[in-house]
Amino acid sequence: MTYQAAIFDMDGLLLDTERLCMRIFQQACETQQLPFYEEVYLSIIGRNAAGIERIFRQAYGKDLDRLHEEWRCRYHAVVEHQAIPIKPGVVELLEWLKSKGIATAVATSTAKEVARKKLTLAGLDRYFDVLATGCEVSQGKPNPEIYLLAATRLNVAPAKCLAFEDSNNGVHSAVAAEMITYQIPDLVNPSDEVLAFGHTVLPSMVQVLDDLKQRQ
Repeated sequence: MTYQAAIFDMDGLLLDTERLCMRIFQQACETQQLPFYEEVYLSIIGRNAAGIERIFRQAYGKDLDRLHEEWRCRYHAVVEHQAIPIKPGVVELLEWLKSKGIATAVATSTAKEVARKKLTLAGLDRYFDVLATGCEVSQGKPNPEIYLLAATRLNVAPAKCLAFEDSNNGVHSAVAAEMITYQIPDLVNPSDEVLAFGHTVLPSMVQVLDDLKQRQ
């Protein structure tokens, strides 16, 4: 395996965000006396704001406006002021990559300022050379645009990049960008369609680091 850079998703991969976000969404649904559609919610993981809006609009119609406002206020009250827990093995992997001189980036569907705040509060911002965010691309994951943007900013060919993802949408994006892809599932298990890509699926970043060391 030959690589010159490593590109990471953020929510559900670096940070244990997804369960928190889903819990807050459920609370918003309860407050607004609207149903919580778990399958619909899980389908938006990894998508940018435009993709989330499209899917939720189909499910909630005109009620989405008040639901989204409730969700947004509750979510930002937490993530803009509290550090979200870092997933196991993340710091060790980032330290190892830096020791090897491997360039690093984050490619997240989250908006830029929110992403910066999350990474800073968690103490992870110092590990990354560049950031590519959902508000900077015209097509979000599963489209490869955000990974290609991150690779361009690192000045590394996509085929020379490792990509780390938790969601199926994210894996679609990374594989379409022709990157060496690792999936570390969080809330959603890999679908049969995604497993057919033949990428590496591991339970945590602890195993990812072990795997990369063995492949040296």
